[in-house]
Amino acid sequence: MKKSDWYKYGWSLDIKNHSWTEDTENQVDFVIKALDLAGGEKILDLACGYGRHSLAFARRGFTVVGVDITKEYIDDAIFNARKESLSADFYHNDIRGIDYLEKFDVVLNLADGAIGYLENDAENLKIFDVAARTLKSGGKHFIDVCNADHAERFFPKKNWEAGKKSLALAQFDWDSKTRRMKYGGWSIPFGKEAEPPQINMDEINPTRLYSLEELRTIYARRGMKIISSYSNYYGKEATEKELQLLVYSHTKGVKIHVTTRGRDGYKVVGEQQPLQTTSELSSFFRSIVD
Repeated sequence: MKKSDWYKYGWSLDIKNHSWTEDTENQVDFVIKALDLAGGEKILDLACGYGRHSLAFARRGFTVVGVDITKEYIDDAIFNARKESLSADFYHNDIRGIDYLEKFDVVLNLADGAIGYLENDAENLKIFDVAARTLKSGGKHFIDVCNADHAERFFPKKNWEAGKKSLALAQFDWDSKTRRMKYGGWSIPFGKEAEPPQINMDEINPTRLYSLEELRTIYARRGMKIISSYSNYYGKEATEKELQLLVYSHTKGVKIHVTTRGRDGYKVVGEQQPLQTTSELSSFFRSIVD
């Protein structure tokens, strides 16, 4: 196993040749339909990679901000956005360092969106904190991850997927104690002499997976609620029989930010989770006065 910050290294634009990138346009169309987007929303794409989803949203008229930890990906996304004169900005940064406050209508974590990649559970949960913090009241969060319930029931297993350019082979293993998946992959390009797959599961970096019930709890603690869940980008209902888990949630209630006035003006010093009822709002304002 590599070091715990493995997610910072080893990414390259060779990923564009993988079969699973070929479904990007369908995935974007599905998200727009599932979230009932009108076309003018401002979108934050966390761990955006080389911007394949961000650019597709921008081509459809959305304003998009993409953030990723891999500079090569961000440089490529910026180049393509400028070439097409798209309303899309890209930033090279760790997504945990984002300090936007209620700026976005939609936050995306697609193709994992780094969920489960980080050093421990506390660090992984910070991704959900970022989503909750950056969304406007009533904002929408959409994630595409692997289903822990499926892993618990069906791993270890092997899988293959045929795309237009290559055949993708995958091998999966599961640690039920840490709830982490080991995933090893091998791509066989079409039109070239095939080489024997070389997947060493002992060198694989583990990914923390979540069940739908775990995600309900995670969102509830951040004043959010799951609206719907799916097992693919064709609208099939989420099930433990499928590895893929797509989840659409949204913020609810009214976000209250506690501020103080100093010599440099007002600044946020704390945040109250979204309040749901009139009595909750009254109690909160009474606590400020007191």
